[in-house]
Amino acid sequence: MWEEDGQIIYKCLNGEPETFGFLIDKYKESVYYFAYTKLLNFHDAEDVTQEVFIKAYKNLRLLRKWDSFHTWLYSITANQCKMWLRSKSRRPDKSYIEDEAQEILEIPSIESYNESLASESLNESLHEALTSLPEMYRQVLILYYLNGMNSREIAKILVMSPVTVLQRLDRARTMLKEEMIAMITKAFEGRKLAGGFTFKVLEAIKNIKIHPMSNTNGVPWGISLAMGFIFVILGLNPEIITLTQSSAILSALSSEAKVLEFGEIPIEIIKVSETANLKNGLGNDGVGMQMMPDTQNAFFMDPQAEGGKWEKKADMPTQRYGSASCNVNGKIYVISGIKSQWGVISSVEEYEPSKDVWVKKADIPTPRFLMPASAANGKIYVMGGLSFDGSWTVHSDVEEYDPILDKWTKKASMISPRASFATVSVNNKIYAIGGVGEDLGLGISIIEEYDPIADKWTKKADMPTARSALCSNAFGDKIYAIGGQIGQFGPFAGECVSTVEEYDIIADKWTKKANMQFTRALHTTAFLNGYIYALGGCSQDNRNIGIPSVEKYDPITDTWIRLDDMPSSRFGCVTNEVNGKIYVMGGSESANNVIGLVTVEQFALLNKNYINSQDKMPYRWGKIKI
Repeated sequence: MWEEDGQIIYKCLNGEPETFGFLIDKYKESVYYFAYTKLLNFHDAEDVTQEVFIKAYKNLRLLRKWDSFHTWLYSITANQCKMWLRSKSRRPDKSYIEDEAQEILEIPSIESYNESLASESLNESLHEALTSLPEMYRQVLILYYLNGMNSREIAKILVMSPVTVLQRLDRARTMLKEEMIAMITKAFEGRKLAGGFTFKVLEAIKNIKIHPMSNTNGVPWGISLAMGFIFVILGLNPEIITLTQSSAILSALSSEAKVLEFGEIPIEIIKVSETANLKNGLGNDGVGMQMMPDTQNAFFMDPQAEGGKWEKKADMPTQRYGSASCNVNGKIYVISGIKSQWGVISSVEEYEPSKDVWVKKADIPTPRFLMPASAANGKIYVMGGLSFDGSWTVHSDVEEYDPILDKWTKKASMISPRASFATVSVNNKIYAIGGVGEDLGLGISIIEEYDPIADKWTKKADMPTARSALCSNAFGDKIYAIGGQIGQFGPFAGECVSTVEEYDIIADKWTKKANMQFTRALHTTAFLNGYIYALGGCSQDNRNIGIPSVEKYDPITDTWIRLDDMPSSRFGCVTNEVNGKIYVMGGSESANNVIGLVTVEQFALLNKNYINSQDKMPYRWGKIKI
């Protein structure tokens, strides 16, 4: 991101002021909502946001190369808000406090929310509720819910640790009624920045002269002279570069110019008959992993994941970490888990992706967490898991849920009690793999097959690598055990691994496969269009905070490639694939203070204008402007 911003700033300072629009498009929403946390007035926040970008442009040449443009913007925003409030306070009527006089309204009940979501009284009540919060809690709440930031992003803005952000967020939730939290995003729908905001700012700065960079000072922002030369060439004619392992060389390939649109700013890029070959990757990322192209190190990359787009969906009604989840008939069921620390919950909620709505269902009879769920014959089977009631209990219980009848039924218990293991359904049989046993000691290698029709368990060949906190997916008659933790069970106790092993159901035999690029435990996986996606989790290098990284596995070629990160960093979350889209739900961001999340994010593939090969680079950026 830093290099990308730097390239744009370099162009602004060297005669291309219109490129500043890219920075406006990129940061306008986050600056807008940050201003709102201080002003609590959307009209004022929009005015301040405009002033922030105008001031930033005027002083762009004063920004030192080691400064972060993003952080700098927030410092300008904070100062502008202070000045705005100071100037407004001089008004005798103090009219800045609210857009118009309003009486104190009682916060509506949940029934009132359902009946009058779009009403003005709801917005006023929510405004009152936010005003009642101390600023330290209000800030994290607004940035999290309205702007969709995760704890790391908020921590950078507010200059504090992600753990502190999570603690303040948890406190803010307890200070407001639960229904207020559930409705906060929808209540402020339509409060986005006005259309044409970027062009409005560009119009305001078009006559502002800023001093260009001196040619004798070298090229700033981490751009080499060779790279700067390439950008000049690219600006003059539609030719593309070919990246090799050691150098970047101009290559005169036949090409076709297209006009694409990113945000509000139309841009010209190149659609080439041959894309840049990146077979050898881009070197090492500093932790022993080969880097593949992403938005930081490849030209014309889409800012979303390779071939896909992330979108925030309706939050879960209940915070959850370590829950079970399964989809049946196009609906997703999220079951049990914990809200915070070891408080196990029994609630079950159904999500309908087509309507983006949640519905409460019958509670599970045996509440637990770190247990999986799989579907067979239209029923959901929740197995094993962990609970805490003064002492730890590792379960062998199996309970069947009928989504049609909304009813739970007790089934035959597993042979081996276990928690933090993986299950996968193949040909209407369910396979339970690995985990940790009753002693909560070392990970186990046991695999057992469950036949739901016969209600019977059968032991199968042990997995080669004993582990817990792993994931599994099936491809044909093969099952893939992915990642996990070896050694002693518990946070910071064992070792996160990247191990992948394949189980042949017919041969009852295990085979070693290519490792993931990241070490992962308490992660989640999903199967989509013949590929397995590994998302989030904890890594060996960063055990106490969730990671946002995503990678894709091709079972046919036995290869992994790295994709762009998830919007949120988390572990202990669940995923489901419905109608060609992946839904990531819940989890936690910090192992130091486990707090369940309500966040739901959807990943959808974008099949047009993409090259989804490991050796090729996508050439689509934005939307084609017809």
